[in-house]
Amino acid sequence: MSALYELPVFGLALTLGVYLASHGMYHRLGRPGLLSPVLVCVVVIASVLQLTGMPYSLYLEQVALLTLLLGPATVALALPLLRHGKALLSSAPAVIAALVAGGVVSIGATVGAMVAFGADDALLRAALPRSVTSPVGLTIAEILQASVPMAVVLTLISGVLGAVVGPALLSLVRVRDERARGFAIGLTSHGIGTSRVLGESAVSGGWSSAAMVLNALAMTVTLPVVAHLVTG
Repeated sequence: MSALYELPVFGLALTLGVYLASHGMYHRLGRPGLLSPVLVCVVVIASVLQLTGMPYSLYLEQVALLTLLLGPATVALALPLLRHGKALLSSAPAVIAALVAGGVVSIGATVGAMVAFGADDALLRAALPRSVTSPVGLTIAEILQASVPMAVVLTLISGVLGAVVGPALLSLVRVRDERARGFAIGLTSHGIGTSRVLGESAVSGGWSSAAMVLNALAMTVTLPVVAHLVTG
């Protein structure tokens, strides 16, 4: 088994193969949230690593190309922001209010949960960037001197949960406006959620991209201050 996973292309082939298969299944079955390609990839690849005993560090080396493309992919998700710039400016008060409210709730929920469960300062610092898109969130984690692997895991969990549960929850509370739905998803589940709502509506995708970018900018400034206040 080790001879197989030590092949330089094993991790890359595994990731691309699982993603393409799950992407096809996702669309054939009507895009159910629980079969989100990202969620399926996380579960399947984690299971393969566990069953084969493949070290995670080796897997990261083999998928370095995909990691390198993460930044450009995130920038590409933000391109719809340009198409909806005028609409954002015309709704600036509502956008700012939603951004502030979302940031306060996100930080408050994170800090509250970590304190309630008795998490140490290191885990708290790693959890703070969980709602920020991955490339920016990892940079923030480094600034906070937090565990980058832990920050990656928590960011993925946040993004996947938001993408899977978010649209259904918004429908449950009767949020129908495509702009509001997109902004809420982008604010809480960053690139993973944005990629999902882009498939539902160009308007929702544009507003989700806007929320993702604006939240990343705001959290880059805010989180180091919050970390200093709550962890000393």
